[in-house]
Amino acid sequence: LSTAMKKEIYVSKSAGETRIAILEEDKLVEVYVEKHGQHRMVSNIYKGKVENVLPGMQAAFVDIGYDLNAFLPFSEIHNDEYIIEEIDTETNQGKARKNGESRRSKNNNSEIAVDLHPGQEIFVQVIKEPFAGKGPRVTTEIAIPGRLLVLVPNANYVGISKKLWDKYERRRLKKIVSRLREKDFGLIIRTVAEGKTEEQISRDFDLLMTYWGKLTRKAEKSAAPALVYEDLETASSVIRDLLTSDVEKITIDSKRLYKKLGSYLEDVSPNLANRLQLYKIKAPLFESMGLEAEIEKLLHQKVWLKSGAYLVIEKTEAMVVVDVNSGRFVGKQLHEQNSLKINMEAAREIARQLRLRDLSGLIVIDFIDLREEENKKKVYNELRKELKKDRAKVAVSPISEFGLLEMTRQRIRLSLLDSMSEECPTCHGAGRIISKDKLITRIDHWLRRYKAKRRNLRLLLLVHPEIEEYLKKGKKRALRGLMWQNFVHIKIKADAKVPRDEFHFLSLSSGEDITGELSLDKKRASA
Repeated sequence: LSTAMKKEIYVSKSAGETRIAILEEDKLVEVYVEKHGQHRMVSNIYKGKVENVLPGMQAAFVDIGYDLNAFLPFSEIHNDEYIIEEIDTETNQGKARKNGESRRSKNNNSEIAVDLHPGQEIFVQVIKEPFAGKGPRVTTEIAIPGRLLVLVPNANYVGISKKLWDKYERRRLKKIVSRLREKDFGLIIRTVAEGKTEEQISRDFDLLMTYWGKLTRKAEKSAAPALVYEDLETASSVIRDLLTSDVEKITIDSKRLYKKLGSYLEDVSPNLANRLQLYKIKAPLFESMGLEAEIEKLLHQKVWLKSGAYLVIEKTEAMVVVDVNSGRFVGKQLHEQNSLKINMEAAREIARQLRLRDLSGLIVIDFIDLREEENKKKVYNELRKELKKDRAKVAVSPISEFGLLEMTRQRIRLSLLDSMSEECPTCHGAGRIISKDKLITRIDHWLRRYKAKRRNLRLLLLVHPEIEEYLKKGKKRALRGLMWQNFVHIKIKADAKVPRDEFHFLSLSSGEDITGELSLDKKRASA
């Protein structure tokens, strides 16, 4: 990002969660949510134990002490000691590892043979949070982030952030870090190191080596699986990673967090400590800054644009789909120019929404159809330009002949929707429930199964009040038909605790709930 861009950070801690909002030029661009008691796992380092090695999947599963085993793709194994050879699947030729080779080649056509076995202890670092029944994704390439540097044990190189453009500054920083670096330790120079003195960089390096010493001592004493290094909580890590000279202020509404972050900044960047501000007004911080309403909008599918057009953003398990609609937009030009104007505005907002909602994986965008290739290219270039502001890695393909643009965005943490909401227990994420008539059909089928197995002629039907009213007023004849057809007497009772798309049958004589005995799910399970 350009250093001229004005940035502000707001941190609000409540009884249930800590939220961080980042503004650029007074516009909300990123939101982080951390629930109390559910700290993030990304960057944590574990002494794990190999559970399974599956060459066919080109992956291993590692027990790190979490509910689900961590997923370790062979492509994330960078240690020489664990890799035997790479086999090119096109030529079927193997390439044995040589001593001193720093890392594996990135040939997409290669398969890797590894020297791993169940029960083996291995150090891994989490690179993706667990999600949707999948365990965390891990790598063997350990990296400990500091304020100015990143320490990479068991490596021999000096890297530097691509966002540092000035060749003289790059040369100066590399010289400083090369003098500091010890054998078998790699170092990466972060963007925020720009302009920092050798003393400041040296202090950050010493702190990282202290962390490494603590990690190794803890690992020696701990039996696998064990957490040997825990990264900073979300609020502290955001300050560490994003506090550059263009951040004008950081406003915090928690005294404890204010003191903690103040102490951290005094150690690593004393010159920036005065940018911390404690919010003392009684009104909630996010409400007083107008951020609460903005964040609530991020849970909605529809996003209105200034022109009157709108986006529909739908997150599915497999991908994210974005649809661009003209809405209330009334243009004064030809159709092609009107469509181009909407698409250009949509491209800018889509890039912002992806960052805000932290949407990841495969993303498909359906822009309004354009005939001219030049105009399609303009929209593509506009989206790519806006995505450069995103810290997550992205890959974008040009607009296809069907007007669709495909892209991928790196997933590190849960999306904002997953962090701020839970799956509906009634519709289970579908967004819809069965109709009243479909529920009556299910009741009919249940009664037929009941008639074939039971003799009890008196039943109590518990349903949601809305269904009870529908049966008694709109479906009297159908209800009577159910009773005659199955030769049973049914008494209907409304119960608000029963979900709108469910029903319960009880025996009137015993009061026993007999629904589950003849449910279709139970029959399928027994089959």
